Amino acid sequence: MDLSFYPLMLMAVPLLLGMQLLLQSRATQQPITPRILIPYAIALVGFTLFLMVQLVRTWRKRHRLRLGLECEMAVGQELNQLMLLGCRVYHDFPAEGFNIDHVVIGPAGVYAVETKGRPKPDKGGGQEEARVVYDGKRLQFPGWSETEPIAQARRQAQWLAQWLKSAVGEPVPVFPALALPGWYIDRKARDMVVFNAKNPGFLATPRGARALSDEIIQRVAHQVEQRCRTVEPVAYGKKKNKIQHR
Repeated sequence: MDLSFYPLMLMAVPLLLGMQLLLQSRATQQPITPRILIPYAIALVGFTLFLMVQLVRTWRKRHRLRLGLECEMAVGQELNQLMLLGCRVYHDFPAEGFNIDHVVIGPAGVYAVETKGRPKPDKGGGQEEARVVYDGKRLQFPGWSETEPIAQARRQAQWLAQWLKSAVGEPVPVFPALALPGWYIDRKARDMVVFNAKNPGFLATPRGARALSDEIIQRVAHQVEQRCRTVEPVAYGKKKNKIQHR
């Protein structure tokens, strides 16, 4: 809506200022002189610059949101393949004031997966330009680095572990994971799962001994479903019978 609103305003503002200028000229019975035109010209330039800046910001925001949505959908489709390996997969898990993009429950434990969409550099197009290095503290992209996605993934995993402990009644191993679809991941550290979402089968493979039994998986999945499957269909809902009083 904003992308439609700002172009309309860019066309409407000159018309409104022009009408105001003509009405002022007729009301005062004075000709339109440069002295009168200057304030209107300044107002027109100011409004135009403001609207152009807002239009560019909105377009960039829309591009980021679309990229994030497409990346979450791509990661979700890849993670859904884990259900063939006996895992339970949930998307957009609601937490306290935030949501966890994906939750994977399987024999290897519970993974809280955060997805981040980052545009690739336009130059070249080779593997070097699309490579990100994870050293345990930061993500080193070509030309910039980030630390917040790592901290966010860890915070979400910690929250989920505490919530599951309270809901299930015993500690449940929850591992943070960060998905960067479309990037080549160079992992210098192994303290956290950072991957590009392709071939996520390793999330279903226990690290050594089996982390969760079938009973615990069922209990954890039950608690997760109770929290995230809360939308009731209303389009085809049955109408409540009205009590008729005679």
